Amino acid sequence: MALGLLSASIADAWAQQRKPPYYASIAASKARMRTGPGRNYPASWLYQRADLPVKVIEVYNDWRKVEDPDGTQGWMQVALMSPTRTGYIVGGIVELRDAPRGNARINWRAAPGVIGRISKCERGWCWFDVKGRAGYVEQNRIWGTDPGEEID
Repeated sequence: MALGLLSASIADAWAQQRKPPYYASIAASKARMRTGPGRNYPASWLYQRADLPVKVIEVYNDWRKVEDPDGTQGWMQVALMSPTRTGYIVGGIVELRDAPRGNARINWRAAPGVIGRISKCERGWCWFDVKGRAGYVEQNRIWGTDPGEEID
């Protein structure tokens, strides 16, 4: 339990220091998006997909105005979010390759809407891990990074 409290306080500290815009992900298995920054505002969406990437575009106390991969915007409590970088496959089926180049061997394929963790992006390619099935994906095929953004 102490470990859980420590990780929650670290995540809270992280969330308080970041300046928007930046990407994060939904940490909770259920998270409500609201029309304003407070529980007194009505919920506009109920997300039931942990690790879904969101773009934080505004900060107000313990609330973050976020945008989801479909462009929907609303407010989410920071405790429901994580600094873990994730991505969402857009367009058609993508190949996860063993090296960051178009002619590299294909390790796996991922369909649109698949979510994976992003651990590195450079020169237009990102390392994308879907529950242990990983490879390099062209950065423009993932929602959850800015064009040309480098991630270590």
